[in-house]
Amino acid sequence: MAKKTANRKAKRTISMTASIMFFILSLIINSAGNVLTLVTTAKIHPSFLGSAYWTAAETNLGNAFHWNLFWAFLILGVAITILNAFLVGHWDWGRAIGNVIFMVPFSALIQVFDDFFMDGSLPVIGKVSFFAGFPEAKGWMMVVFYVLLNFFGVALIATAISIYQRVNLVLHPADDLMQILRFKYFNGAAGKAMWASYIPPTVMAVVAFAMTRQFTNLGLGTIFAFLFQGGITGLADKYVFPHLKHQALDVGDDESTVAEDIDETDVKK
Repeated sequence: MAKKTANRKAKRTISMTASIMFFILSLIINSAGNVLTLVTTAKIHPSFLGSAYWTAAETNLGNAFHWNLFWAFLILGVAITILNAFLVGHWDWGRAIGNVIFMVPFSALIQVFDDFFMDGSLPVIGKVSFFAGFPEAKGWMMVVFYVLLNFFGVALIATAISIYQRVNLVLHPADDLMQILRFKYFNGAAGKAMWASYIPPTVMAVVAFAMTRQFTNLGLGTIFAFLFQGGITGLADKYVFPHLKHQALDVGDDESTVAEDIDETDVKK
């Protein structure tokens, strides 16, 4: 695979209107997927599912500091934004502001979906009459359903990551981290980059456990996410909106791999 200098960004081939529409769609998909992993974990007793890896770590660290989901996701997102600047090699205000812009609606949507899936509550409206939230799992059929729903939530997260990484308008800091690692250090391999990007949440998890002596939302679903989320993102690059290519990628120095090379060949998993 040919290497190109970082002076050259992948071209932006879609309009701003299309970029915004793809971004909004992926934001909703990602938020819903994250909360599905949390809610399905909470509804099975004893809990064995767990949520997506980042979600589990951020939720537990938030609990350790007594933050709700909004503040936990927002504060930790800012911390990862700083890490990303270090890896790229320079501070980019546009990129950093984009990360924060992503985090505010994303964190708010996390709270909205959490309230709705847990007890059927919506902002302003309150509890709705047509949905009372997901019930507690009673019987093996409900348990199996929630396991599959948890895995589906992970797949939604991975698909959303694929979409907004390709749009590259603004990114969740964790997914910006994964994209930097993917194209700067792992030659475009989504799976390897995803595994490497799990180092920060692992540190978060260790800190949370040291403070609380407990760790929730860790289980079968977390393992599924760890093993397959990056691969699903690679597959989504190929099969979900396949004509959407990576836009205006910038991952730093001359060792960067421009993403259009990946778009022109099979996506590595």
